[in-house]
Amino acid sequence: MKKIITLVLLSMTGIVQAQIDATLLQHTKKDSTEKGLNMDAVYDRPFLNLSISPVSVGGYMEANWQYMGTEGITEGHEFQMRRMTLFLSSSIGKKLKFMSEIEFEEGGNEIVIEFASLDVEFHPLLNLRGGIIMNPIGAFNQNHDGPKWEFTDRPISATQMLPATWSTAGFGLFGKTYKADWMMGYELYLTGGFDNTVIDNDQNKTYLPASKANFSRFEESASGTPLTTAKIAVRHTNFGEIGLSYMGGIYNTFEDDGEEVDEKRRLTVFALDYNHTLPKWKTFITGEWAWIKVDVPNNYTPQYGNKQHGGFLDIVQPIVSKKMLGWENASLNLGCRLEYVDWNVGTFEETGYDIGDHLWSAMPAVSFRPSQQTVFRLNYRIQHQTDVHDNPAAKTGGFSLGLSTYF
Repeated sequence: MKKIITLVLLSMTGIVQAQIDATLLQHTKKDSTEKGLNMDAVYDRPFLNLSISPVSVGGYMEANWQYMGTEGITEGHEFQMRRMTLFLSSSIGKKLKFMSEIEFEEGGNEIVIEFASLDVEFHPLLNLRGGIIMNPIGAFNQNHDGPKWEFTDRPISATQMLPATWSTAGFGLFGKTYKADWMMGYELYLTGGFDNTVIDNDQNKTYLPASKANFSRFEESASGTPLTTAKIAVRHTNFGEIGLSYMGGIYNTFEDDGEEVDEKRRLTVFALDYNHTLPKWKTFITGEWAWIKVDVPNNYTPQYGNKQHGGFLDIVQPIVSKKMLGWENASLNLGCRLEYVDWNVGTFEETGYDIGDHLWSAMPAVSFRPSQQTVFRLNYRIQHQTDVHDNPAAKTGGFSLGLSTYF
């Protein structure tokens, strides 16, 4: 009898496990409407959903090899596991949705919560978001997932001029609407902000990404005042999406225990972004340009610029889209990224000569996608960069080969 009972229990366990494997694990491509804006990127991700649980799980990874050299000097062959990112989301209840993004870099030595917010839906045009927010400056900061791009490196303007994946704690409103071929969306947030490292850093120049190292921004603002971020975007089916964003506030500590220790110094960023897929050739075009203005103290040397600008333009052309190597919807693509950054716009007062510290880069690319969620990519970088005195540019070149996939 004991043997019979054991066999029955094992059989039932096998049946239950098979039902779990067959019916409870479901992939959902995204949790948004078919028509989307860059602001929907947080929802436009594949998730693994357990139908017995309100929690969904997903993520992506990026790994690559590169061989780069500058003026004949090279680090040799470099193998890099750039990052692994986990998504956790939950539909807590009616009109209540939690989303999060946790990134692991440097083999797990650096773990960052890039996004963790509760969305409260009142109306399609009026929703509340609170928590750790990905500030919508430009388009790349929100729409940065590796598998969406044909290039192993993130744009230079987004990582070394703007602080890529810049997120802060705060609250705000967002919404969108559409009619026929038109769609419009907006976002408005008040969050923690930058700090003195914008002009006091190991780069010896005005450098916004330095503030990413200050994790106390998730608990307090260095200036004691909020950073304001606002964006409006409009999409037309035939002409693509264009977005205009603003981010600004006081970045320095100007008071200490109620006493004034410095004058208020502001930081202001404007960004313009655009993306569109040409329907006839399926050519994908996306670009972004940003302007930065920073109040720099008068006693700082000219190498600390008070104006910066830069951006990138990506053009990707599918060459073959068909069943290849056993994959039903594979595609082979050609692409090119053009980039320019000027960290110090202006001239030296003493001489009238142009200040250098600028860079341009071109990166042709070949990519293969066995599916839309996975990409293999080969890039070659051509880059020229000048120092602050505008001496002849240092030339950098090299190959990078990598892969990125959602999971």
